[in-house]
Amino acid sequence: MLVKAVSLFLIFIAVLAMFGKLRLPGQKRIADVRCPKCGRYRIGKGPCPCNTPKKKS
Repeated sequence: MLVKAVSLFLIFIAVLAMFGKLRLPGQKRIADVRCPKCGRYRIGKGPCPCNTPKKKS
């Protein structure tokens, strides 16, 4: 019984690994969005933090 449970667990992990290696169609386009000014990755639709004016406190 223990051998069966371990083998099912290993098969499940192998299936998860196969799905993890799949590339989604839009993944490359999303990953390549960088700020042209500073080179940081932009997250979301808003402007890059390097373009926003600094608040004086």
